[in-house]
Amino acid sequence: MRTRHEQAQPTDARRLLAPRVTPSTLVFTATAALAPIMWGTTYLVTTELLPPDRPMTASVLRAIPAGLLLLLIAPGIPGKGWRLKTATLGVLNIGLFFPMLFAAAYRLPGGIAAVVGSAQPLVIIAISTALGWGRTRPVQLGWAVVAVAGVAVAAASGTVRLDAIGLAAAAVGTVSMAMGITLTKRWGVAPNTNPLTSTAWQLLVGGLVICPLIPIVDDGAWTFDAQAVIGYAWLAVMGGAVAYSLWFRGARNLPTTNIALLGVLSPLTAAVLGWIILGQNMTGLQCLGFGVALLGSIAGQFVKTPSPR
Repeated sequence: MRTRHEQAQPTDARRLLAPRVTPSTLVFTATAALAPIMWGTTYLVTTELLPPDRPMTASVLRAIPAGLLLLLIAPGIPGKGWRLKTATLGVLNIGLFFPMLFAAAYRLPGGIAAVVGSAQPLVIIAISTALGWGRTRPVQLGWAVVAVAGVAVAAASGTVRLDAIGLAAAAVGTVSMAMGITLTKRWGVAPNTNPLTSTAWQLLVGGLVICPLIPIVDDGAWTFDAQAVIGYAWLAVMGGAVAYSLWFRGARNLPTTNIALLGVLSPLTAAVLGWIILGQNMTGLQCLGFGVALLGSIAGQFVKTPSPR
């Protein structure tokens, strides 16, 4: 028979199964989830409102105005010891990720690009494990695999066209963002620096890195009509300033695998908008994949993550 002291002490199993999600964690998770949902509107906005064949122009006009807007809200410069870190994150999260994202989108079917991108949680787990920056429980790895499998089914189409350059771009973009999320979590925010200021400089650095690619990559006619203004404004304000502020806030306060699992909401949002607004068909199998991916993304948030080593 257990003593009163033993009954008061939770067992190791109870500690392991104790809920990790606190009210503050739920807030960070819910607000961070808005970022990939807003990013999921990018395909619809790009195809319906923006001039064609100008992906780097769209990337720059998404990043730099967003950075300037945030800098007006939270002016400042990161401290000397954090400037290189901020620039590195700007290149990984924006400057390299955006061009790779568009290169993959142009050279691969959207479904294939979405599957590669949804593998980001697995890449983060591999990076963290290889560098000794944290451990991942097998159950969370399992939910990450479930989410990727769900996206693969939801994005399935009758024709599969693989392009080596497109696959390489998608892989580089996925690794770039995964490394950016991992370092964001590890480095945190510079002391006495508003997190919005750090986000602003990441967007500015990333946008400046992309600028030289405009004359090399873009070949479409430049138009700036009312539709384009609305489209670029949406990408800059909602898809840039608001989304990245929420995303980096979540990346600093949530386990890296948890925040990456939310990324699958982006292709799922794009699929739903394509079905509702563009009239694109969704088969029963794709709807099943949608539900499986959503299950993996949500269930992974409730796994207790071990403390970093």
